[in-house]
Formats: sequence, C-alpha cells, structure tokens
Amino acid sequence: MDNIQYLSQFNLLRSLSIPDLIEMEQLTSITVIPKYTFIQTPATFAEGLYFIKKGKVRLYKVNVEGNQFTLDILSEGNVFGEMAGISLGTRDMYIETVEESHICLMDKTRFESFLIHHPQFMMNLIQVLSERLVSMSHLAQHLALGNLQDKILYVIDKLSSQCGVVRNKDYDLINLPITHQELAHLVGATREAVSAVLRELAEQEIIKTGFKSISIHREKRIERAANWSF
Repeated sequence: MDNIQYLSQFNLLRSLSIPDLIEMEQLTSITVIPKYTFIQTPATFAEGLYFIKKGKVRLYKVNVEGNQFTLDILSEGNVFGEMAGISLGTRDMYIETVEESHICLMDKTRFESFLIHHPQFMMNLIQVLSERLVSMSHLAQHLALGNLQDKILYVIDKLSSQCGVVRNKDYDLINLPITHQELAHLVGATREAVSAVLRELAEQEIIKTGFKSISIHREKRIERAANWSF
C-alpha cells in the first residue's frame, strides 16, 4: 500500500481531495517502529507532527520516585506531537509503541505552508486538538474524584472506545493486550491494588479477565456509568 492510500484512511485527512492527498504524501515519511520502542523521551524531544497509521502508542510521565503514569493510549488515526505553534501536549512525555506501529512524520517547513493553503484541514486539526483537551480533562476529573473501582472501569471504558472491542455474548473484549501493571499505570495505583479490584469486579461479573485481556459486560458497564458521581 502506498503513502496516499495510507493517508486517505486518517480521519483528519478525509476532507482532502486526491490532489491534496498527493501533495500531503510528499510531506510524509512512514516508519515501521517495533513494539516497546521509544518514539520520544523528554530528553530526546524534537518538533514534529506524527500520525498513527497502524498500531498503538502509549503516552506517559515518570515522577521523581520513578513511577509511571499513563496519560493516554493512542491507536490508528490519532495524531500527536508539536509543530508550528501546534501543541498536542506531548513535549515532556515518554511516547512508546505498545505494538508494532506504522508512524507518519510530517516535514515541518512544508507542513506549515500546507496549513496556510488548506483551511478545512486546519479546522479539522483544531477539532482534534479540542477533542484531545476534553478527553484529558475528563480523564483527570475521573481519576481525581472516583474510587479505585470506578477509576478502573472508566479507563476500561475509555480503552474500549479508543481501541475497539470484540463482541462475545454479553461481554466486549478490549482489542488491546494489557497487563495489570499497565492498567495500574493508567489509574495511578499499585499493581497489587489493581489486581484486587479486578478480582472484585470479576466476582460481580462486571468484567472477565484472561492473559493480558479484559472483557466488560455491556449492560453492567452502562449501569455503573450511570451511577458515577463525578
């Protein structure tokens, strides 16, 4: 599949015509990055705007004690980076692939010119920025105010929306291999505490767990979400 076919599948680029996509292709280089490889650390930050064609990346920070806190997991069609006065809030983050990923990097100088001559694309980009800010605000609110059960359920719900699910009877299997430790990074808790809560949720038949897998009961998930007080 050539670059133009890759780019035409990005939600952000769907408003572009074929000639515009051809022009965009000239601004883009696609790199296949292995699983668990750093795209960026705070020490190696460089300006650039990245599109995820395939795969998933994790955005996280590390505190002074060395504990990780995951702020987001981005999948196909998402964008991250900093360029030309456009900030997606990733400058001081670690960005690491969760699985083998195809990442598109935009040429900075030529991309600035492209934005000036394609106002609809600029509007789409502003929408992506706005949605990311709203999503991060909601995540911060839930993690600050919820109890650990609700925090975990909120993050599971968010992952199911971002990464997709496989339906199986009454449960939705999240389309992302995830360990208890990785979930602990997402909610800012210890692995032991998260494992205990996952056992409680499994006993209540709200979730099912397996090796690096979590499924959530569709109806019970909706019932719990309706009772969240934040």
